[in-house]
Amino acid sequence: QYNRVWIPDNKEVWQSAEITKSYKAGDRFLHVQLEDGTELNYPVDPAPLPPLRNPDILVGENDLTALSYLHEPAVLHNLKIRFVESKLIYTYSGIILVAINPYKELPIYGDAIIHAYSGQNMGDMDPHIFAVAEEAYKQMARNNKNQSIIVSGESGAGKTVSARYTMRYFATVSKSSSNAHVEDKVLASNPITEAVGNAKTTRNDNSSRFGKYTEISFDQSYQIIGANMRTYLLEKSRVVFQSENERNYHIFYQLCASAMQPEYEHLKLGNAEEFNYTRMGGSTVIEGVDDRANMVETQKTFALLGLKGDFQMDVFKMLAAILHLGNVEIAAVGDERSSISMEDKHLRIFCELLDLNCDKMARWLCHRKIVTTSETVIKPMTRAQAVNARDALAKKIYSHLFDFIVERINQALQFPGKKHTFIGVLDIYGFETFDVNSFEQFCINYANEKLQQQFNLHVFKLEQEEYMKEDIPWNLIDFYDNQPVIDLIEAKMGILELLDEECLLPHGKDENWLQKLYNNFVNKNTLFEKPRMSNTSFIIQHFADKVEYKCEGFLEKNRDTVHEVLIEILKESKFHLCANFFQDSPVSVSPFSSSINIKSARPVLKSPNKQLRTTVGSKFRNSLSLLMVTLNATTPHYVRCIKPNDEKLPFEFDSKRVAQQLRACGVLETIRISAQSYPSRWTYIEFFSRYSILMTQQELSINDKKQICKIVLQRLIQDHNQYQFGRTKIFFRAGQVAYLEKLRSDKLRHACILIQKCVRGWLQRKKFLSMRKAVVTVQQYFRGQRTVRQAVTARNLKETWAAIIIQKYCRGYLVRRLCQLIHVAAVTIQAYTRGFLARKKYQKV
Repeated sequence: QYNRVWIPDNKEVWQSAEITKSYKAGDRFLHVQLEDGTELNYPVDPAPLPPLRNPDILVGENDLTALSYLHEPAVLHNLKIRFVESKLIYTYSGIILVAINPYKELPIYGDAIIHAYSGQNMGDMDPHIFAVAEEAYKQMARNNKNQSIIVSGESGAGKTVSARYTMRYFATVSKSSSNAHVEDKVLASNPITEAVGNAKTTRNDNSSRFGKYTEISFDQSYQIIGANMRTYLLEKSRVVFQSENERNYHIFYQLCASAMQPEYEHLKLGNAEEFNYTRMGGSTVIEGVDDRANMVETQKTFALLGLKGDFQMDVFKMLAAILHLGNVEIAAVGDERSSISMEDKHLRIFCELLDLNCDKMARWLCHRKIVTTSETVIKPMTRAQAVNARDALAKKIYSHLFDFIVERINQALQFPGKKHTFIGVLDIYGFETFDVNSFEQFCINYANEKLQQQFNLHVFKLEQEEYMKEDIPWNLIDFYDNQPVIDLIEAKMGILELLDEECLLPHGKDENWLQKLYNNFVNKNTLFEKPRMSNTSFIIQHFADKVEYKCEGFLEKNRDTVHEVLIEILKESKFHLCANFFQDSPVSVSPFSSSINIKSARPVLKSPNKQLRTTVGSKFRNSLSLLMVTLNATTPHYVRCIKPNDEKLPFEFDSKRVAQQLRACGVLETIRISAQSYPSRWTYIEFFSRYSILMTQQELSINDKKQICKIVLQRLIQDHNQYQFGRTKIFFRAGQVAYLEKLRSDKLRHACILIQKCVRGWLQRKKFLSMRKAVVTVQQYFRGQRTVRQAVTARNLKETWAAIIIQKYCRGYLVRRLCQLIHVAAVTIQAYTRGFLARKKYQKV
């Protein structure tokens, strides 16, 4: 009775309630009262008992793992209190920083704040992105070991901004006078990659449509000397298709907004509304964003990196060519053929910009060449096939252009000599699950499985080190390992290998591949399921949630092919940048190529099979493996970004959406891992200070506080498996601190009752004595009056009246006599005075 619990709620996910009647084993219902006063009988048979609520002292903690009861409602409530009531967007969850997007500019990122966090330990100040950055920088300097900051979360949660702030922190604290512009160059890479890799979506006006790992290199003085960037899984489909209220990549709109300026006239561009690839989503403008001004900013950052006018114009020519390609009209000729008019204005401009043969391009956009062992067949394409071929070409060109820009940024940020250490910042998409999930979500969730495994192993390692330092047996901890689901995806004869195998077949189909998955995994692998009502989908049990994937388009997206003839035409281009993109072994377009050798951050893994190496899935798997090698060689730090609501309202907390993201980004998994071990850790001094109230006088008489703590705990908690004594700390299982808090609050309650009893008794006694004194006074007065009344008789009244009459006459006589004496004296004085005055007057006369 009186304990508080969390009850599931459809609207708020969890609702607080107080137990009104003690629960006994075998009871079918738990009697509770909600905070609004509603009485409720909560069924607990066969359902489990509801989770307990933490004591008020722990609500609003800046570290979620400090909560005694570690479960979803406790985490959700703590984040809500901090975010909505205290307006605090950062909270620790062990080694994770949880960052909730406030959808509002906050004054907590200035240089003064950076300097305030510089040199501080992570727990000394409030949670902040700068605290994580400082911890990474400090560990790098102290241990000479490379660091990584892993920023993840769904679109609109604030990943890009968080990554940008960490980079600005490093640029500020490591600034040197000799390399004054290096930091500016590193920061300048952000606006460029955002222009070519970010777009407006329904969830976010500046959504990153690619993953990015930036290595910031430091010298022996721990000052920035350069950087290197790796990108992952650019969303190429956005170039040719945008959903309603979404946009293509920002750079296209910046270019269209500047089309009327003289230097861009030769690109023959116009308003974004005029091009298929930019008007498809029906939203060409972002409120509060000036695309023309952003174009100027993009050009400035290009120039800051040393990428001057000629380079920029080459890039803009490629972008303009893509827009014109999207406007090429493909007409249907019957059901089996299609054609493009030689008079098509946009085709002509496309070919002029890229210096291509217009006739060949018009023909091969509508035909394809099929080469067999005995002959070569030219087959016409339907209009739909020709449109797909055109769009595939546009995606391929943009993909190459994006990679080229990233390569040139890396070239601009390279540095002479050898780097001493680096800090990597990974800005990557979080776990995704939509109504319809396809190949992109599959790859993203596969990446998150790998990152989650890396996180689990890192937590395990940290826990092991902590336990060994405190002389506690670390084999007591059992950690969840998601290796089985990773094996399902990437192992031999796993989902990816079967997909690549199907892609090799000339007539491979999504349906055939799906059937192979059913045959290999249904009823054989518990993590793979076939939906009951669908033959075109499959379900994977990921660490965060079950996700249903539609097989449609998997093969096409994995192949990512462009017809070979179109590639050959582009290879023949007189425009050096275009031709270079499609060479088998691309040569550097830089005039300094002979003297500069650009290396990627890590050597690329070689696949034994050339054809497999060309699939998107294989490339992604290889790049992911390289990323894992890099991360495992560094000390990682984690930032999980949370989107509080879908309406982008400031400091509004949608519990359902937040709970969904907490499950997806691994925060609740961290909590679960913590709950399995000893999440609450108190030093002996902290324990003694907090719980000395539970100690007896005999125990307090012992001089050794550490020994006192051990004796008290053994008396209070009978199950010795619920805690462990370390060298400097006491480790508690989940719920034990809450139990001690309950004992402490009970003791305080009893003490309060005793104090209240004494005070109330004293007040009542004081009140009684005051009333008694008043009563005695009243009694005394009335008794006196009664005595007087009893003493007075008729004779006494007559005698009193006679005495008064006598007194009256006597007083009158005495007063008259006195008056006569005064009168005689006054007359005598007057007579003498008048005589004196008369004589004086006479003498003068």
